Amino acid sequence: MNKLPYSEGTVFLVPLETGGYARGIVARATKKGGGLLGYFFGPPLDSPSEVRLGDLEASNAILCVHCGDLGLINGDWPVVAQLPRWDRAQWPVPCFVRRDPLSRKAWKVVYSDNDPNEVVAEYPTDYDSDLPPNAAYGYEAVETVLAQRLSENPYRSGERA
Repeated sequence: MNKLPYSEGTVFLVPLETGGYARGIVARATKKGGGLLGYFFGPPLDSPSEVRLGDLEASNAILCVHCGDLGLINGDWPVVAQLPRWDRAQWPVPCFVRRDPLSRKAWKVVYSDNDPNEVVAEYPTDYDSDLPPNAAYGYEAVETVLAQRLSENPYRSGERA
């Protein structure tokens, strides 16, 4: 098996359907690949040469999701850097919510800190929980969601989405 082109702390670019790029960071990954937990950031960049690393913090992310790694493997999501002084404790694995719309029941989903694909616990929670939905996105779906978020909440000078 070939070595993966990414590891935890890898910074990469996501091409947006609307043009330009968003930045992403691999927060959790397995050695065998197949999926990762990624944090994603605006504002959109016009060019890969505009990549900055200094403002990348978990609290600034506009999206944090489980997603496929095919975009990184096939080069559609170009790797641009390794985050200096990577500290996984600064990039926590959030809890997610799984909802059943028929019963209007919901569960808080907790993932392993070591394997982004392993659920370690589920607990009943409020159906209207503000936790992010428990979903795994294909890499093209991430591109679509990022373009939507950035167009719905455009950056202005000094603002964050």
